[in-house]
Amino acid sequence: MSLSTRKLLPVVAALSIIAVVAPADAAERREGGKLLLTGGMSSIEGAAGGGLATWAVIAGDETEDGTGGTAHATYVALPDFDLASAGAAIGISDLVELSYAYQRFDTRAAGAALGLGRGFTFGQHVLGAKLRVIGDAVWDQDTLLPQIAVGAQYKIAEHGNIIRAVGGRDYKGVDFYVAATKVWLPASMVFNATVRFTKANQFGLLGFGGDKQPGRTAQVEGSAGKLLARNLLVGVEYRMKPNNLNFARETDSYDLFAAWAIQRHLSITAAYADLGAIATVEKQRGLFMSLQGGF
Repeated sequence: MSLSTRKLLPVVAALSIIAVVAPADAAERREGGKLLLTGGMSSIEGAAGGGLATWAVIAGDETEDGTGGTAHATYVALPDFDLASAGAAIGISDLVELSYAYQRFDTRAAGAALGLGRGFTFGQHVLGAKLRVIGDAVWDQDTLLPQIAVGAQYKIAEHGNIIRAVGGRDYKGVDFYVAATKVWLPASMVFNATVRFTKANQFGLLGFGGDKQPGRTAQVEGSAGKLLARNLLVGVEYRMKPNNLNFARETDSYDLFAAWAIQRHLSITAAYADLGAIATVEKQRGLFMSLQGGF
C-alpha cells in the first residue's frame, strides 16, 4: 500500500462482514474444500469472520486435509476520516489460522483541527493467530455446540510519540479473544459471539491503555446473518470498545451489511457502518466496502 494512500482509490472496499453457508447437501462438498463461504470474510484486523468481529471459523477453503488462504482489501469512508486495511490469512487443516493486516487511518481535514496537520495518517500492523478448539460451525447440526476458537492479535501502531501525547500507555499491545460461531442450516442463518480482552484505543490505532483505564477489559462482539440466496447474505454486527483515554470519548461500533459471493474464490461486501466517536469527532458513519479472494 502506498504511503500516499489518501490520494489513491481506496484499497478497495470495506467491511467484509459475515460469510456463511447456504442450506446444502453433501454433494456441495468439493474435493478437498469447504462449502461456499464457510471460511468467513476478512475482518479489518485480518482474521476470518465478519468486518468488525472475529469469528471462530478458519480462513480459506481448506478442510482438515489441506491448506487454504485469503487476501483482502477494505476501505471505510467516514465523514471526517478514512480507514483502509489490506492483508492475508492462511488456514492449516481447518485448525490453525495465521493472519496479517496493515491498517491506515487518514485524518483528512480533521487532522489540522487536532493539531496534527491536514491529511496526517496513523498506521498499524496486526499479526494474528487462531486455534480451533472444539466443534464444527457447519457440520455439527445435530448439536447446539458451536465451533469455538481462541486467538491473539499482536498490534504495533505507528507514531508512538503522538500516542503518548494523547494519553496512551504504549504503541504496541496484544488482544486475546474467545469466539463461538454456529451456522444453522435449516434457517440459513449464522450467529457469532466473541469476547475480546483488550486495551486497544480505536482498534489500536491510538495505542493501548490510557490515562483513564490502563489495563485490559472484556469487550463483546456479536454477529447475526441471514442467507437470502446461495451467494447473498445480509446481517448486522455490533462491537464494543473500551474507553481508555480522557482526551476523547470512544464509543461502540456496529454495521448493517450485504455480502455477495461473486464466485467461490471471490467475494465482495458492502455495509453501512457506524464507528461512533473517533478522536473527539462524533457520528462517524459511512460506507464500508471489502473485496476478498481465497483458495
